[in-house]
Amino acid sequence: MIAIVDYDTGNLCSVCNALRRLGVEYVLTDDAETIRNADKVLLPGVGEASSAMEKLRERGLCDVIKNLTQPVLGICIGMQLMCASSEEGNTTCLGIFPTAVKRFAADKAAGVKVPHMGWNEIHSLKTPLLDGLAEGSFLYFVHSFAPQMCDEAIASSVNGVQFAAALNKGNFYGTQFHPEKSGTIGEVILRNFVEKC
Repeated sequence: MIAIVDYDTGNLCSVCNALRRLGVEYVLTDDAETIRNADKVLLPGVGEASSAMEKLRERGLCDVIKNLTQPVLGICIGMQLMCASSEEGNTTCLGIFPTAVKRFAADKAAGVKVPHMGWNEIHSLKTPLLDGLAEGSFLYFVHSFAPQMCDEAIASSVNGVQFAAALNKGNFYGTQFHPEKSGTIGEVILRNFVEKC
């Protein structure tokens, strides 16, 4: 059973629908014991980092998430919250991935838009989470902030600057892109998480 962490951020319906399409059993929950006992955990989210961290704190889930030993996948803001800090709201995050989340700088002359929204390529793919994807595969992004490149990066993308499109450290994985909104390629990633991670 997969536990999807419900901490009152957006995108939960899309993630639930994606797992349903794959025939994967899940439970949507903010119960610490249910999360600890799940086979795998998804930490999705769309929103603002400081308020999202506050919602995790209110539910007593920060230490629960940091101490999980089963595979965990953070999506979008979920991955950002697993980083050390975020410029969004000057927020201290969970510190699982030792990198900072920084805001993109818009540059009209160079065609760099903020938010970074739409389909973009990912490169330098590593780990079983991304098995079956070709270099340069297109995934769907919607974000104004992104993790900096670091040793834990398992995929990169570019929006004016290179950033970590996916991260992995031990049993923790994260994607800045939205696999649940990325069509058949996104389904491959979610199936990899369920079956290979």
